[in-house]
Amino acid sequence: MAEVAPAPAAAPAKAAKKKAPKAKKPGPSLGELIVKAVAASKERNGVSLAALKKALAAEGYDVDKNKVRIKTAIKSLVAKGTLVQTKGTGASGSFKMSKKVEPKPGCWAARRPERW
Repeated sequence: MAEVAPAPAAAPAKAAKKKAPKAKKPGPSLGELIVKAVAASKERNGVSLAALKKALAAEGYDVDKNKVRIKTAIKSLVAKGTLVQTKGTGASGSFKMSKKVEPKPGCWAARRPERW
């Protein structure tokens, strides 16, 4: 008679491994690097996206792997008001630092009635 081998016992279920959060890399963030590169430029019309990528590559940032991150960082800096887009739309075009106009102290607040 043919002997039937007993079925192997099911392997115990492995516990799902929790991924540890990645440690933040030391050094400035991408947004800070972009602001630094734009501020260092003396161009009147601003810095183009290609020139920004060259400046980031000179700083040691891997531009080829992080093209999408660069574009999203530029878009967010324009949305925040840190950068102003002088040409183009989206992440393409030229960018320069914005001139933030701060309100003069005591301008409206000093004349405002206390009941407001």
